[in-house]
Amino acid sequence: MVSMVTPVLLLLREPAGSPGFDRLDPGQPVASAFDLGITRGDGIFETITVIDGIPQALDAHLARFSRSAALLELPEPHQAAWREAVFAAIDAHDETIEAFVKLIYTRGIEGADSPTGWVSMLPSADFTAQRTDGIAVVLLDRGYHSTIAQTSPWLLQGAKTLSYAINRAAAREANRRGADDVIFVSTDGLLLEGPSSTVVLKLDGRIVTPETTLGILPGTTQESIFEIARVNGYPTAYERLTPDDLARADAAWLVSSVRNAAPIRAVDGQARAVDAELTESINSGLAARTQ
Repeated sequence: MVSMVTPVLLLLREPAGSPGFDRLDPGQPVASAFDLGITRGDGIFETITVIDGIPQALDAHLARFSRSAALLELPEPHQAAWREAVFAAIDAHDETIEAFVKLIYTRGIEGADSPTGWVSMLPSADFTAQRTDGIAVVLLDRGYHSTIAQTSPWLLQGAKTLSYAINRAAAREANRRGADDVIFVSTDGLLLEGPSSTVVLKLDGRIVTPETTLGILPGTTQESIFEIARVNGYPTAYERLTPDDLARADAAWLVSSVRNAAPIRAVDGQARAVDAELTESINSGLAARTQ
């Protein structure tokens, strides 16, 4: 779908007293080997898809970025500087149909009390097959009760952190089982989210997603899908959903910023129906966003 182009890398200057950024050679190091984002995974990130030069759902991504920073007790990101860096990365990038900008913000070098932040941009992979043919998923126990965000807030459920080892391990387990992706389930039997995606169902004539109070990441793409659904006459809701709801749903998707809506064609080896027409409508609506 896109050609390989020169990546763009911008180093943010924080704190807010001297906001701004510097363009760096993407082939050179951007962070110290002693940066806590590297040594401890102590940091946050956002990935923003860019279509025809337009960053999708930028306001929602920046709001979630600030929310994650607050959960980790990082200094408040300087929104204007990060926003400016996003557009600078896009302007500096070779023209391409689909790309993504990644924002990374860490606690910085241990003991320095100064955060590190950088923005990069790269072309997106070709997700045509996943968006049209669909994906096979497996259900995996996340090992947490659905009340985890309330009972144990120090576990940082709902923050988009750099600590992705568990998510990567889950993806490898899916591959071992012959599947493409994962849906996590709480120990009390509720659907949660994918390692890097949000669950969306067409259920009883509504478009629904798991409640964000369950310790899951609020989905920016899911929010856009809800807007598209309402325009097309579908009621939307955040609900407590179970694997049984997934099994009886008319259609189901895993949705994320770069892949968009990937219809689920099988769960734990059991084939399920794909609504190709509705999927195409959703992905066309996502591609047509102007903000």
